[in-house]
Amino acid sequence: MQHPLENATASLVTTSRLSHWIDTFASLSEAGRGVTRLAYSPLERRSHAVFGEYMASLGLTVETDAAGNTIAELASTTGEREAAIGTGSHLDSVPEGGRFDGIAGVVAGMEVARIAVEQQLPRRRPWRFVAFASEEGARFGQACNGSRMIAGLTTSADLDGFHDKDGVSMAAAMKSVGLAPDAVETARWRSEDWFAFVEVHIEQGGVLESKNLSVGVVDVISGSTRLEVTVLGQASHTGGTPMHLRRDALVTAAECVLACQTIATDPEHHGTRVTVGRLDVHPGSITTIPGRVVFTVDVRDVDSDRQRLTAEDLVARFEQIARSRRTQLTVALIGDTSPVVLPSWVAEHIAAGAAEEGLSYRMLPSGASHDSQQINRVVPTGMVFVPSRDGLSHVPEEFTEASELADGTAVLLQAMKRLDAAS
Repeated sequence: MQHPLENATASLVTTSRLSHWIDTFASLSEAGRGVTRLAYSPLERRSHAVFGEYMASLGLTVETDAAGNTIAELASTTGEREAAIGTGSHLDSVPEGGRFDGIAGVVAGMEVARIAVEQQLPRRRPWRFVAFASEEGARFGQACNGSRMIAGLTTSADLDGFHDKDGVSMAAAMKSVGLAPDAVETARWRSEDWFAFVEVHIEQGGVLESKNLSVGVVDVISGSTRLEVTVLGQASHTGGTPMHLRRDALVTAAECVLACQTIATDPEHHGTRVTVGRLDVHPGSITTIPGRVVFTVDVRDVDSDRQRLTAEDLVARFEQIARSRRTQLTVALIGDTSPVVLPSWVAEHIAAGAAEEGLSYRMLPSGASHDSQQINRVVPTGMVFVPSRDGLSHVPEEFTEASELADGTAVLLQAMKRLDAAS
């Protein structure tokens, strides 16, 4: 990986501080492999408290909204009433995930806040630092919940409709950790209060590493259509039911999973990514034919029409398979987000910041969903990617060098300074 040239901004970023905060947040996890800190859990709220306590110690004003997002503000030094600039990411994780997804962006923001305070950087605008709540869709199916509430895309009326694997609704989970699901409309941001936002994130892919590039500047974020598919067959004794009389729900589901692979690799759907990430088999006994199977499908694409066409093709194929197997099949749409093209003028400021730091970069699409995708509806948003070793993410092996995160943090600081001065 290329190293930055000697310059004032890079020298202000302290890799040991970045590593300290990465380790601190990683320790706030359920027992087991990797990091497990699920959305709207006590561990997620504790991590928000750690973030808020540190930002308050720097002298920032800190508040937590009804949706659980924590926002720390560093006031303008000029007294001008300009729209704010901001940065941030999320603090929750998938089960047995990594130490850097989301956390890297929050930690980068914490370091920028420290530098701004200690160096008494002049600021024409307020600088805001955000830890978003419930970004991962692992618990409730829908991703980016805190930022969706900020953008008005998810309302209080929606929250009883999302449930985790134990049947706990999102509303109930929020209440259990002291949040106010009935008041999430108060968390909405006003466009006039914001000028721009930049999120630092690990790439979650292997382009930067393979090309020996320091950072990526994101130009488009993939959309995601998420389905929950339920297959109903007939549970029965494995020894007493002949093969030709079976209505095995798992056989239907297995064919559907293979259909996902076939359709996603068809030339008509080139660029689409389809994943079956969860499959629950009932009753789950070695001596009982599966009578019910529930599985999830995640369809991602940077092309909105192709994304929806792929989902439609999948459902049609699933229904055909179910009929041929004499099983019943229902499909519920549990999430649908369109691809987002990020504003080029914000990306240009990020790219200029990378150039000022002497860092190599390229424009990149994001295959993953991000909070930036939601808040871009309210505030013009850009993203900085830092390398992911071997392209791995959402696993314990997820890794980014402290020096690589320091590069991304230096670019963030340069971008914030440029956006502060822009009009």
